[in-house]
Formats: sequence, structure tokens, C-alpha cells
Amino acid sequence: MTAVPGHRFVTSDGTALYVDAAGPRNARMTLVLVHAWTQDQTEWDPILPLLPPDVRVIRYDHRGHGASAPAKPGTATIARLADDLAELLRAWVPDGPVVLAGHSLGGMTIMELAERHPELVRARVAGVAFIATSCSNMDRLTLGLPGAAGRAAIRVDKALGRRLSRYRKEFVPIPAVLARPATRWIAFGKKVDRVDVRAMTAQFLRAHPSSLGGFRDSISRHDRRAALATLAGTPGVILVGDRDRITSVNHAKVLAEELPGAEFVLFPGAGHELTYERRHGVAARLRSLLEAATSPAAGSRRRSRATPASR
Repeated sequence: MTAVPGHRFVTSDGTALYVDAAGPRNARMTLVLVHAWTQDQTEWDPILPLLPPDVRVIRYDHRGHGASAPAKPGTATIARLADDLAELLRAWVPDGPVVLAGHSLGGMTIMELAERHPELVRARVAGVAFIATSCSNMDRLTLGLPGAAGRAAIRVDKALGRRLSRYRKEFVPIPAVLARPATRWIAFGKKVDRVDVRAMTAQFLRAHPSSLGGFRDSISRHDRRAALATLAGTPGVILVGDRDRITSVNHAKVLAEELPGAEFVLFPGAGHELTYERRHGVAARLRSLLEAATSPAAGSRRRSRATPASR
């Protein structure tokens, strides 16, 4: 794909986001990739070379992540991320259909976009991919551990979120060599490439600590099942690994119940990091989604969803 140099986009509240675009500016379709909590736009590096060359691809760092500015006090919320995405779409993709693909927090951001900006979603979104994400019940993260161990994991998760939200330094002072084993166990499934673990750990260590704490609190309160009705009739796919300790198969099944028309794909042996662990499978589903989104029938569905119910 033809690379376009990275740029910064300043949101309405003055937060500078790092944005990267690739592919032709006059493409018929734009794919927007929305990354996970504690990660950044580089998590899509394994996917980018596997996408069609005639599609424009936009990826960016959430506030508080990667090369974007930290989240200002009170803005480390999924609601603010949805507003950021809406503003980014209007500025960088002012017309034409878009396909949205979100991993974990990225998927939650898309759900929040559907709730806060339904008219934009109905008019512009031609396809959606939910990758290792959840629409509810993120307040009790057991990491797949049973009984007392699971209850302890919940307590540790909540304590870590509170501690991070009060942390005022720019980076978490954890040596990468110590963070990698935990990253490997929590985020990945079987047969992990060390290069991928290193890449994901580096993203976590680049993120702004207090922003991460705020977002974790927002994630725990996330419930956007009703908002998914805005995406009814939109081509979609739900991807999950059967060894995901963060957003388990049960989370994906709830999402599939709300979006019965979406394709449900289970990756055996995979964990939470599907953009690394199952890059070819994820890219194949994105290519299929892009094809479905460019069909004449997709255009008719968008026009129908954009029509006010009273008319």
C-alpha cells in the first residue's frame, strides 16, 4: 500500500491525536482501524500488508495511548473516545462509506459511537468488525481463573485501575523484561511469537498511566447492548479466540445475540491478541467485509438506515 506520512489531528477539546493513513485518497472505501486499551495503532502492523491495495486505511492512537497526547482530566472515557472517532471521521473521511474495525476497547468505542452519533453511523458505516471485544459485563475481570483465584483477579484489577488513575508520571517504570511474562500470559493464547509479545509489551509501556486507569474504570461500566440496534442490517463480523482471558467467548456470544446477522468466527488456541496471533484470519475477514460493504446492496442498506423512521 502507498504510505502517507503520519499526521496529528486536534480534537474539539484540544487533544492532539496521532493519525496514520495509507492507500489512495480517492478510494471507494475507507477502513478505519481502532485499537485496544493499553495498545496503539502499531497493533495493526501485521494486518496492514494483508489488506487490498485499493482501500484507504486510517489508524490512529487513542488519547492517552501511543504518540497521542494524554487524556485531559475527566476525558479518559469511552464516550470521549467515541466523540474523538466521530470528529476524526468528519475531518479525515468527510464523504463516502467506511468500514470500522475495533479491537477490544476499539470495539467498545464503535459501540459508543453508535449510541452517541447514530445518524453518522447509519449514513456512513458500511461494515463493522468486532475483534476480541465486549458489549457488557466488564466489571468482573477474572482472567479466566476459577473460584478464589478469579475473585482475587477482580480485586487486583480494580486496585491496579485505581493506582494507575492516580499515577502522575508519564510512563510506568516497569522494565520490559519483567512486563513481558505477564503480557504473554494475560493477552496471548498458544504458540506465541516472542516478537509479538515484545511489540504488545512496548505498546503498554508507551501508554500514559493515569489515562489507562481512567479508561479501565470506564470499561468496567461499559454496557452498550441497546446501542447495537443502530448497526442492525450492517454487514458485520465478530471474532474471538477460545483462550481469550479478557473478553471471553461468552462476551462474544452476547455480542452475537445482539447482532444476529453478523458472522461469528471462533479461533481455536488464540487469546486476546488476534491482530497478532491470527493476523491472516483477521485480514481475510476484513477483506470479505470490505467486499460486502462495496456491493450495491450495501449502498441500499445505508440509504434505508439513514432515512428517519417518521418518513
